[in-house]
Amino acid sequence: MSYSNSIIFGPIPSRRFGISLGVDLSPSKKQCNFDCLYCELEGAKTTDKMDTYPSVNEIITAIKENFLIHPQIDVITLTANGEPTLYPKLNELIDEINKMKNQTKTLILSNGSTIYKEEIFNSLLKIDTVKLSLDCVSAKCFKKLDRVNSSVEIEKIVPSMIEFSKKTKNDFVLEILFVKDLNDKDEELDLLYEAALKINPKRIDIGTIDRPPAYDVKPVSYEFLESIAIRFENLNMNIIYKNRPKSIQSYSYEEIKKMLKRRPLTKEDIENMFDEKSKLLLEELIKEEIITIVNSSGIEFYKNLEK
Repeated sequence: MSYSNSIIFGPIPSRRFGISLGVDLSPSKKQCNFDCLYCELEGAKTTDKMDTYPSVNEIITAIKENFLIHPQIDVITLTANGEPTLYPKLNELIDEINKMKNQTKTLILSNGSTIYKEEIFNSLLKIDTVKLSLDCVSAKCFKKLDRVNSSVEIEKIVPSMIEFSKKTKNDFVLEILFVKDLNDKDEELDLLYEAALKINPKRIDIGTIDRPPAYDVKPVSYEFLESIAIRFENLNMNIIYKNRPKSIQSYSYEEIKKMLKRRPLTKEDIENMFDEKSKLLLEELIKEEIITIVNSSGIEFYKNLEK
């Protein structure tokens, strides 16, 4: 089977990563060890391995051909019609991409389910930005929401993410997708927060369903996501939500300091929350070096430097 026309998608402009060239490691069918209730792909029986996939040479050739047409690629994004780390030649592929990418960065979007496997762990260390999902911590939630394949050793995922975060010299982003009445309960939220603190990734992206899901499940509200961003103290929390509601208000000098001490805010947060007077106060705080701007894997956060 020839995959040459289906491996690549894009280039696509991304707010976080610039111009992204997508690489689908499973272009012919869905091959995943999860069957998440919220998946935008159709439901499918889970698997622990890919049985059909393009060769490393086919993928590299497709990337090179696209580089000739689109030389201004900022990031090569490894993904799949399913789970990209199930691609059996992942390590070899990453090595070959790293040989030819020049200034282009690499990114992988994974469900995080294989991070405890040594060969996957070591392969991911060679990628510039690794984005892993963690929707649940308890086995009960994993089985109900992510509907994992029996091969997945759930209890090893969080400890391995903690180890990976300590070991990687690159960017590690965690993603949590919340689904109404499934992983939005206090018990699971406490487990997620405890795990997130220990993992301590560069950034945590939180969101909810915004495309038609495979199964009949519902999104949480923006207000709920905002409450989570506040609840998960001392972590860089980025809310991903289409058509964010605006709530422009005026904040004092001290209120801004206190707010940014508890939770770093993104530029998008500031635009949605601060009036012009508050923005001027924020600029003063930056000049006084009380507040700084930190870039976290393509997203800028305003952060309080005070101890």
